[in-house]
Amino acid sequence: MAEPVAHTPDPTRPLAGVRIIEISSFVAVPLAGMTLAQLGAEVVRVDPIGGAADYHRWPVTDGGDSIYWAGLNKGKRSVAADMRSPEGQQVVQRLIAESGVLITNAAGRQWHSYEELAALRSDLIHVEVSGRADGGTGVDYTVNAALGFPLVTGPAEVSTPVNHVLPAWDVSCGLYVALAVTAALRHRDATGEGARISVPLENVALATAGNLGFLTEVMINGTSRERLGNSLFGTYGQNFTSSDGVFFMLVALTGRHFRDLTEVTGTTKAVAALGEALGADFTDEGQRYTHRDALTGLFTLWFSEHTADEITEALSGTSVLWERYRTFAQTAGDRRVTDNPLFTPLDQPRIGRYLAPGLPVSIGGVYPAAVAAPALGDDTAAVLAEHLGLSAEKIAELTESGTVATGSAQK
Repeated sequence: MAEPVAHTPDPTRPLAGVRIIEISSFVAVPLAGMTLAQLGAEVVRVDPIGGAADYHRWPVTDGGDSIYWAGLNKGKRSVAADMRSPEGQQVVQRLIAESGVLITNAAGRQWHSYEELAALRSDLIHVEVSGRADGGTGVDYTVNAALGFPLVTGPAEVSTPVNHVLPAWDVSCGLYVALAVTAALRHRDATGEGARISVPLENVALATAGNLGFLTEVMINGTSRERLGNSLFGTYGQNFTSSDGVFFMLVALTGRHFRDLTEVTGTTKAVAALGEALGADFTDEGQRYTHRDALTGLFTLWFSEHTADEITEALSGTSVLWERYRTFAQTAGDRRVTDNPLFTPLDQPRIGRYLAPGLPVSIGGVYPAAVAAPALGDDTAAVLAEHLGLSAEKIAELTESGTVATGSAQK
């Protein structure tokens, strides 16, 4: 168990001096809290004794410790409390009132509702993530199912839904929460007023689908997006395979990209002839998209006749946007990780030593480095003493009664 360490604000970080209480599980709010911590805020995650539903979530180490949990809670402090008991709820309420900011996805609980907490602190910033806008429950994959994306994801010949692996709405929601907190902090600094903020996961997904035109396309044109496999809608993009079985993704967004693609594949004359035969103007990206299958047929031969190394060398001298498909294992060992200042060696208790990403935003030319995640309850005693001024005797009393727990008590 990591020893409790007092939080020392880094004055170079934008949110130095800000205190935030997080009551959460899974992705969106933990990601928001970690992002805010990486920006310099002191973020205290409060969990039930024994851990929330995500404390042992896969992937886990051979010893059963969650790699997942450690990854989304880096740089936070951890308090464990019996949030079902009136005594435990009162302790957490005091922590929230002292800190002045709460982020949570434990929606609908009266004891940490805005109304209840604003009575304790009038300038409270209260951010609550819910599943659906109507107050109903929902997670990334159920929200996504109702949106339309699974029915346009995957090979064109597939007629069943295909879920994407990335929890895109959770990630987007977490970043919206972090943005909402920073905006509310600025407003509070300027006016002295708090804020009650609601971020339904479903609305994050719907807004994104609308902003990117997926919904507007139906409303205006009366047409719905078709399933395209790995093609790129509205322009030319496609995957290819080398002679030695390596997959590549290419995108030609501009006229220059497309010209370079035809030149490197030796198809300039063939593409011109195809355009003439089809009556198509391939300087127009819409025309390149419409006739993507015919164009792909011309380019495929060149890729199939060259090795991955030959393709890499040839494409590197062009403006074409391209990349080799890689596994997670290949990516972990690639210089984009090993030589990237975003990643620094991290000794994560219970997990091991590995290269961990910090904040993917350079501040003053420096990427804030990753800080190890705590174990459950590691900071209970320190936080209660620092934030609430409780004596060692009082903290011991709360621990003995089961109102709170330290990391050592939960081994």
